[in-house]
Amino acid sequence: MKNWLFGLVTLLISLAYVQASTAFSDAGVIQTEETVAIEAAINHYFDGSAYSDKTRLQQAFHSQARLYLEKADMPYWEVPASDYINLYQAENQGKFNGRIGRILNIDIEGTLATVKAEILMPVRQQRYIDMLLLKKLDGVWQILSKSAVGKASHYNGKRILFILSSAHFHGDSTLPAGVSFSEIVNAYDEFSKAGFSVDFVSPQGGALPLAYIDTSEHKHKQYLYDRDFMYALGHTLKPEQIVAKDYRAVHYVGGSNAMYGVADHPQLQKISMEIYEQHGGLISAVCHGTAGIAHLRLKNGEYLVKGRRISGSPDEYELQDRPYFKQFPFLITKTIEERGGTFLYSPRNTPHIEVDGRIITGQNQLSSAGVAKAMVALLNEEATKQP
Repeated sequence: MKNWLFGLVTLLISLAYVQASTAFSDAGVIQTEETVAIEAAINHYFDGSAYSDKTRLQQAFHSQARLYLEKADMPYWEVPASDYINLYQAENQGKFNGRIGRILNIDIEGTLATVKAEILMPVRQQRYIDMLLLKKLDGVWQILSKSAVGKASHYNGKRILFILSSAHFHGDSTLPAGVSFSEIVNAYDEFSKAGFSVDFVSPQGGALPLAYIDTSEHKHKQYLYDRDFMYALGHTLKPEQIVAKDYRAVHYVGGSNAMYGVADHPQLQKISMEIYEQHGGLISAVCHGTAGIAHLRLKNGEYLVKGRRISGSPDEYELQDRPYFKQFPFLITKTIEERGGTFLYSPRNTPHIEVDGRIITGQNQLSSAGVAKAMVALLNEEATKQP
């Protein structure tokens, strides 16, 4: 009875999400255009401050902008934008100073917007949070004010790319599908605790359909009400926004919608293989997320999974008499084995993790944290070997 009720609740939430998305689609387009313009202004600030580029900083800040900062023995330090920009010396232009910027959330009201941003300085083990106020003047967004606070941080500046599906339904049906919230938060939490930053990418970008949310679980509740985290899931990156060299690993997240739109996406395939082959990164997947690696090929034309121990959601555990199963474009176990991989798994509702070189896979959501821990251990081991 409990499983039946849980399934019904998930179905109703998915249907409500689709109806809401349709109702607000026009507003969403406008919001997206403004978001892109605001992001451009913030990126002027990020890059200008990271590379001592005064021209980009002048593009980011209104000429009359004020900054409210902190420094030693001075918790309140008011600085005009011109003075702040002049802190960056011309002789340092083009030299990276270690500042890594990331937008955490954006809130837009007409021609006014607030942005919360993160600035990491791993060498100094510092993390700053910027609160920025922007105004659209003469069609251009610029920063009017900035306030910042800093504290010691364990974040190392290294990034993991989560690959998720945009599909709301199974194939061409009206059967709701979504990304497993458990698989997202269980892995994300491990990476965050270990000092890694996480970005999310999906075939279409933007908001994701989420499934299997249970707020009686501590981590679900913790992250569901975390504004920065949920903003990231509501504004996933598009493949064309990803620079592969920025990431140490890719992680394919499951949920039944992972069967659609990811495995055969050429840009996502290219990103994963560039991270793996050109930058020595890791490839990982959990549950139905393993579908995402089934079609990946090495430069020599061979399938990535050939000769590898791979885990994921086994075909034998699917409800093969249900309508959703008939929508699957391919079967995970069968495809992995046909391509020379050895597919391994354990009894239902038990974790199972396979580590084969730089390929780490897990059977189900119970394996998500373990896969992330195995990835962190391998990444840290590689870091100690670097000169």
